[in-house]
Amino acid sequence: MNKIEHLGIAVKNLEASNELFHKLLGVAPYKTEEVASEGVRTSFFKTGESKIELLEATDKDSPIAKFLEKKGEGIHHIAFDVADIQQEVKRLQEEGFVVLNEKPKKGADNKWVVFLHPKSTNGVLIELCQEIEKAE
Repeated sequence: MNKIEHLGIAVKNLEASNELFHKLLGVAPYKTEEVASEGVRTSFFKTGESKIELLEATDKDSPIAKFLEKKGEGIHHIAFDVADIQQEVKRLQEEGFVVLNEKPKKGADNKWVVFLHPKSTNGVLIELCQEIEKAE
């Protein structure tokens, strides 16, 4: 794994949270997009080398909606940048980690993504990310 790519934070209201994080970080989000397949709307902030992704549910049955219902607003996942997502999935499976989606799927911010089950990572949802151009 190369670095922490971003921290994902589940929020109830993306607009209000964008304002809050704009005030907090002193920068506006550089991107807002909807990932219909995941039932989520996201925005990304960059501060230094770090990124924050805010996630708002657009579907009451989405993973983010379920997370908010169960745990409330807060850190949802930690995403790591990887050079070869398929090789990293294979390596992590061999190490005993439970992969939620073996085949990378298109996520936000032009990334292929794979998630590791929190039960195999001390209760933290882990996302592996790779730039789409590099993965094809």
